[in-house]
Amino acid sequence: MKIYDVTVSISNETPVYPGDPKIEIVRTATIEGGDIANVSHLSFSSHTGTHVDPPSHFVRGGRALDELSLNVLIGRARVVDVGEVSAIDSTVVESTPLAGVTRVLFKTRNSRLWREEDGTKEFVKDFVYLDESGARALVERGIKLVGIDYLSVEKFDFDAPSAHLELLGADVIIVEGLDLSEVSPGDYELICLPLKIRDGDGAPARVVLREVSE
Repeated sequence: MKIYDVTVSISNETPVYPGDPKIEIVRTATIEGGDIANVSHLSFSSHTGTHVDPPSHFVRGGRALDELSLNVLIGRARVVDVGEVSAIDSTVVESTPLAGVTRVLFKTRNSRLWREEDGTKEFVKDFVYLDESGARALVERGIKLVGIDYLSVEKFDFDAPSAHLELLGADVIIVEGLDLSEVSPGDYELICLPLKIRDGDGAPARVVLREVSE
């Protein structure tokens, strides 16, 4: 049974969403320097790398990170390859077989940005995103968790965070920053465990997909 790690490694070179704090990982104690152990100081946004958006990220009174149900964060998920589209709209969603599915992870051309040979340390603004109509269609289909393979489901430089509001307003959990470059379309067991931050508006997560037998 193969397990795919679809988490982006966090380092000082990992791209961050414009306006978010830069990643700073500093070794504060080193064995080589005579200390008894290696210890590091970590400083970065709650929405760094592969991370989870709970409703409270955009919705006043919405559930915070530590209030999310593990029953949604863990379970059967469908990876859908949408090809070379520039946006995931209602037409894309309606053409996707999602009957009986409650968790969907969208694989787009974004995943190529995480490959070591193609990757970039700079934030890419023209990433594939989920538009308002696509988000609404997912809510109407009863989806409870949506994942995408770049740092936001939302179009860059948006006028309003419409996709976030559609999903989070319906209590749908968002997972952003997935690396699906090595994952084929199909059904998997999703295990998504964000840091348990009290009243958190988001947090990095270790996310893996495990092959399932039909």
